[in-house]
Amino acid sequence: QVQLVESGGGAVQPGGSLRLSCLASGRTFSRYAMGWFRQAPGKEREFVAAIRWSGDSTLYADSVKGRFTISRDNAKNTVYLQMNSLKPEDTAVYYCARNTGLSGSVFGRDYDYWGQGTQVTVSS
Repeated sequence: QVQLVESGGGAVQPGGSLRLSCLASGRTFSRYAMGWFRQAPGKEREFVAAIRWSGDSTLYADSVKGRFTISRDNAKNTVYLQMNSLKPEDTAVYYCARNTGLSGSVFGRDYDYWGQGTQVTVSS
């Protein structure tokens, strides 16, 4: 059983930054791609970013491209999401998830383990 625990969420003003972390249990973290998704109140869950198992390839939603950066440290079983230039529309619960394969995907159905989520609120 794999457990994913997100941290680093909080409240920030527009234009601010946050870094989310997701710590994975188990010994197989480095064998799988990882992703971040988010869900705002009243909206469907949406893809944010994904990273290949090796960290050498990434995917981003158009809405966050150029502002968010996904990275991973396989030695620490951790994936990160650096979020800069935050906007009110970035407000959501952010979830990390483990992909079923080596490469990232924009589809939630390609992920088999999910964290409990961390709240990000961007407001003045």
